[in-house]
Amino acid sequence: MNPKISDFGMAWIFGGNESQANTHRIVGTYILKFSGYMAPEYAMEGIFSVKSDVFSFGVLLLEIVSGKKNTVFYHTDSLNLLGYAWDLWNADRGLDLMDTTLGYPSTSTLLRCINIGLLCVQGNPTDRPTMSDVVSMLSNELAPLPTH
Repeated sequence: MNPKISDFGMAWIFGGNESQANTHRIVGTYILKFSGYMAPEYAMEGIFSVKSDVFSFGVLLLEIVSGKKNTVFYHTDSLNLLGYAWDLWNADRGLDLMDTTLGYPSTSTLLRCINIGLLCVQGNPTDRPTMSDVVSMLSNELAPLPTH
């Protein structure tokens, strides 16, 4: 449960005992760069850390809940699925994000998954939970979630 990189194609440049590095240029596979899974601090500054994987996981979680891909999402004035999810969450309309083909899971479970996904995609990496915290939040429905 100690994620190191956000793209396995970059493993050779990341030391085994490092938790953050700067590549001085953006590297990685085409799919990661242009699919909307890349953490903003890496995409803009080339800085990756253990929180880069958390961002990617959050995007994936929101895609599963919504049934939509992040980069091919054209629904509102939001630039992508993440912006749309934040808009709905801030307007207390998080349930509107749900993909209806999921059936009807419990409202609290769905809102919890959306909340966790949004915690993972926060712009500032220090505000994101660790991956072990994410696993704990997903596996224990009674555990309180951070508010930011």
